[in-house]
Amino acid sequence: MAPTIAALLPLYERHPDDPRVVYELAGAYDTAGDEAAACVLYERALDAGLSADVRRRCLLQYGSTLRNLGRLEESLAVFARARREYPQSVSLGAFEALTLHAAGRADQALAGLLDLLADAVDSDELDRYKPALRGNAAYLRSLDPANADPANADPAA
Repeated sequence: MAPTIAALLPLYERHPDDPRVVYELAGAYDTAGDEAAACVLYERALDAGLSADVRRRCLLQYGSTLRNLGRLEESLAVFARARREYPQSVSLGAFEALTLHAAGRADQALAGLLDLLADAVDSDELDRYKPALRGNAAYLRSLDPANADPANADPAA
């Protein structure tokens, strides 16, 4: 990624407040393994006003990077925010499940993936089982101690 970063830095120096430029630089640092620098830049890009699909991608990458840094609660908060903004996003749901799993919430992670299957996969073979998938997802979600208190309920559920 060094050539990409080298190409982006002059653009960033000329346009330090352009959210798309900041986002692209963040992604380059992230891919290069400098996740700490990427996090700072992802935050700046979001604050600068990214919108539409680029914002969704930035939220996903930021949440994933936070997970990779072990900042699981922050990652979960980013994914919860992203899922509120983009409730139909399959990719956000999949990567949120990775963070839930990393946070030791395997039941919640699997529940989310079952819901994604039921909601997003169009398959004659699967269609007849969608109610069962949703029922199993609800059951697994009920096993999560965080759902025992309604104040902690998952807004994406």
